[in-house]
Amino acid sequence: MSDSSGSAAVESPEATPPAGGNGEPLVRAENVWKIFGQKADRVIGTPDAELSRSELHDKTGCVIAVRDVSLEIMPGEVFVVMGLSGSGKSTLVRTLIRLIEPSAGKITITGHDVMEADASELRELRRHSVSMVFQHFGLLAHRRVIDNVAFGLEIQGVGKAERLARASEVLGLVGLEDVANSFPDQLSGGMQQRVGLARAFAVDPQLMLYDEPFSALDPLIRRDMQDEVVRLQEETGKTMLFITHDLPEALRLGDRIAIMRDGAIVQLGSPEELVGSPANDYVRNFVRDIPRTHVLTLRWIMRDPRPGEESGGPELDVKTTVKDAVPVAAATDGPIRAVENGRCVGIVDRVSILQAMAGGPEDSGGGS
Repeated sequence: MSDSSGSAAVESPEATPPAGGNGEPLVRAENVWKIFGQKADRVIGTPDAELSRSELHDKTGCVIAVRDVSLEIMPGEVFVVMGLSGSGKSTLVRTLIRLIEPSAGKITITGHDVMEADASELRELRRHSVSMVFQHFGLLAHRRVIDNVAFGLEIQGVGKAERLARASEVLGLVGLEDVANSFPDQLSGGMQQRVGLARAFAVDPQLMLYDEPFSALDPLIRRDMQDEVVRLQEETGKTMLFITHDLPEALRLGDRIAIMRDGAIVQLGSPEELVGSPANDYVRNFVRDIPRTHVLTLRWIMRDPRPGEESGGPELDVKTTVKDAVPVAAATDGPIRAVENGRCVGIVDRVSILQAMAGGPEDSGGGS
């Protein structure tokens, strides 16, 4: 993969998808392209494919929306695709389930070959395996909340009693059981988006797709909805693909994050990797205002234990952020043991914490 400047997209070794299920990705996309224009089929595989967006458009009239994207999403993972407007993130998500037809590439979801699926198979995939949550709620104004939540099950042909029971159960999950018989226009924007979440969860999908669902909400409600997504993922273990243009939202939600520019992924990694080791100036500019100590953990700054350091003294979980380790470091003269599953995996001292607080990306330890 490459961005418009020709630099290779970066995925560091630590960005390996987390293990889950049987070890097979729930979603796999390989070399996916989407090119709009009358001559799109003549671009891929030619030197024109290496042109920037503006150069290609000037030469052929075509626009590359998704450029040679490959990714894997593991069961139970929250995978975030982020980028500015026009970066291709929403188009990418729509190509994965062929709401927009890809120009080229291979796509599998839950083991099904999406590219070879006929219209009937695609409908089944979208009805049973995948649910989407959009910025615009799309609620049916003339139906009660519980009927809105049950709508996907109705489309599936589930009987009324069964679908209402499931809808009631999911409304309890998102804390809306008290408004089951209300109508959407009686609810606040945040509550309406919770109804949208409940509707998506009601069909018990294997994959949840979120396309900038909270961007129209005010900051406080948006924060609450992010909390809700985190909680629901922890409680249900659903695999989630989340699209956003907001970096703090991406860092808060994502196990891994892919940053897109001009249709290509320019870096794919964990929040720590993006903040601690940006791949290029474009990513570095994205993360420059993010407090490093709020994102980097002890794993990023620790060193190997020396003889005698593996026991005694304070210890913190290796996932503790640098910010949360500061009070502990201030209260002791000795090193802090970074612990994972009861075992010391590294050592952190005041010097490494101060370096993480004061240094730029090049000064960080970069993990072990």
